Amino acid sequence: MRLLVGVNGSERALAGLEEVVTRARQAGDELTVAVYSSDDAVAATEEAVRDRLDSLGFEATVETVTGEPGSRLVELAETDDYDRIVLSGGQTSPLGKIQFDSVIEFVLLNAHTTVTLIR
Repeated sequence: MRLLVGVNGSERALAGLEEVVTRARQAGDELTVAVYSSDDAVAATEEAVRDRLDSLGFEATVETVTGEPGSRLVELAETDDYDRIVLSGGQTSPLGKIQFDSVIEFVLLNAHTTVTLIR
């Protein structure tokens, strides 16, 4: 299975990447990590992703996503024929409702590819 993993540089996203790597190793999945962040932090985020992958001993393609991350993730998934988009995020409000950031919301509403959320 080909997985596109979106990572925004948060510790939650990096921890989610570790979970995906563990599963990919067991299942023999192929990973591409799509790094996105604010313009001034994207290089640091990419470096953190590469360091995390090295520490896990796992090889994956790492791509930097520029522009609007949600639409670029959907576009990448469709044009490069990925089987699944994996994103970390979502929080529960005090009333128990799940809240998503704008990237996750866009991907969930627009992707024709299966989307998996890691919370």
